[in-house]
Amino acid sequence: MFYIHKTSVISAQQTLSDNLSENLIQSSGNKLRASDAGINDVPLNLLRRMGRAVKLGIGTGMHVLKNTSVNGIIIGTGNGGLEDCIKFLNQIIDYDEGRLTPTNFVQSTTNAIAAQLGIMNHNTGYNITHVHRGLAFENALIDVGMLLKEHPANIYLTGGVDEISDYNYAIDFLTGSYKKEIINNKDLYQSDSAGTVAGEGAAMFIVSNTKHGALMKIDDIKTIHTNTLDQITSCLRSFLIQNSTLEDPVDLFLSGENGDFRLLPFYSACEKVLNENISVLRFKHMTGEFPSVSALALKLVCDGIQNGYFPEHMYKKRKSQLFNKVLIYNTYKGEQHSFIIASRA
Repeated sequence: MFYIHKTSVISAQQTLSDNLSENLIQSSGNKLRASDAGINDVPLNLLRRMGRAVKLGIGTGMHVLKNTSVNGIIIGTGNGGLEDCIKFLNQIIDYDEGRLTPTNFVQSTTNAIAAQLGIMNHNTGYNITHVHRGLAFENALIDVGMLLKEHPANIYLTGGVDEISDYNYAIDFLTGSYKKEIINNKDLYQSDSAGTVAGEGAAMFIVSNTKHGALMKIDDIKTIHTNTLDQITSCLRSFLIQNSTLEDPVDLFLSGENGDFRLLPFYSACEKVLNENISVLRFKHMTGEFPSVSALALKLVCDGIQNGYFPEHMYKKRKSQLFNKVLIYNTYKGEQHSFIIASRA
């Protein structure tokens, strides 16, 4: 489909230029919060006015846009700046619909990240935000793929970003998305209870049709809405037939397993579809769970394959050290599912 040339990330484990490490930052209160301490590409007077999600998105976006001009900006997010949105709604009540400060409203709209990146970089090209819950980032990638078919010479910025907002955490906790007992993220996969740990972060990518100098290639993307195991495995089999051959097989599986026993059957079923000699990695003990977490998964793949190294704590099953083609599978709440195949450029 297209090639990745530059990447940037802010997560609980990595801040912009940090490499993958054996040292695992631990969760606190079942939350893995991203560290934004390393953002230095955004003026401080602008940074301090930004909401959490906007700060993460702008920080990663500006970092990867240095010395790069793009023709458009496509972002995926599940919730946007929800915390600032709640602040603005509370102000309506507090001030009796009087004179409200517009900052919280401006920072909370879901397109705020893409819009501000466009303004700060004087980019007047295609600018859009996909808000599709657990498939927001995947739809952003699909959009980029279609744009590059229409405009083969163009370059685009794409990525995913979400924050942990107290409001959304409370709602998801009540619906059983997060664990009731406090758990350390390093023990996430030994848990046999419902729920997982919350996460947040942002990952950005510069993409084009140019192979020269590329880090990775996005071969194909498939999404499906279902809660039926047979449909998932059938979808995966046909997806692999389209994108994997004996000469060019998938040799690494990055699983979105998250410690929720209710979702484990999906990941286990997909693992069984694959060749038993394929290595299996897991990543949500590093990132936590959030709608656009697959953006961080793709960034982890880019780093690991480029450096020829994945931390030991990511391995569920090791069959090889060097990898060329990766399958990323993620499900959001067992209803939205995505498969991404990426290969060494």
